[in-house]
Amino acid sequence: MLRTPKNYAYDKLADSLAVLDYKLAANDAIAYKVLTNDGFVLINLSSSAANNNFSYFIETVVQSDGFIKVPLLGQVKVAGLTIREAEQLLEEKFSKQYVNPYVTIRINNKRVIIFPGNNGTAKVVNLINNNTSLMEVIATAGGIPEDGKAYKVKLIRDNPNDPKKPLVYLFDLSRIDGVKDGKSNVQANDIIYVEPRYRPLKTLSDELGPLVTIVTSVLLIYQFYYFTR
Repeated sequence: MLRTPKNYAYDKLADSLAVLDYKLAANDAIAYKVLTNDGFVLINLSSSAANNNFSYFIETVVQSDGFIKVPLLGQVKVAGLTIREAEQLLEEKFSKQYVNPYVTIRINNKRVIIFPGNNGTAKVVNLINNNTSLMEVIATAGGIPEDGKAYKVKLIRDNPNDPKKPLVYLFDLSRIDGVKDGKSNVQANDIIYVEPRYRPLKTLSDELGPLVTIVTSVLLIYQFYYFTR
């Protein structure tokens, strides 16, 4: 699963993780807040408005066509924009109704998928913080097990320039030198894959185990029948 061919040309870390910002996509659950530059809330349609600052956020979902529904503005296309670009777009549109509006956006359903290196333990990790490192995600998932290759951790990311060819980065977290790369930030919808170790003896034992159990049971039944007749 998610194996790469021998001599695969991995993408360079310097070309991506510090440069590419996540771009909004269909099904992203986002929340936005519109303020004046002095902090006064301009739009608050939340029925649960209270003293909690988060109650001022308006929640919406990016539709399949890339648009969101915004009070006073109607349909606004945000898919393909970074968070800051989407904020600037809304600020520009709201400037027709308000003087110097200020918009903040957050994504509520940011998550990554991690395959930590052994069978049946894949996990979906929700990204609570905007800046979550690869190390944090792996730790949240329980770390790299004994059956995982810490020196071969892959991060697979959607390629905005070529959707058919994802970006693939290789990390070596088995050495202390790899800690620096392990602090690279992950993005929503990243896939983290820890290549599992191939243990032929263990695999053979696991596959032959049920057969050995059946044969042993048959022999015990035969011996019982033979000596008691």
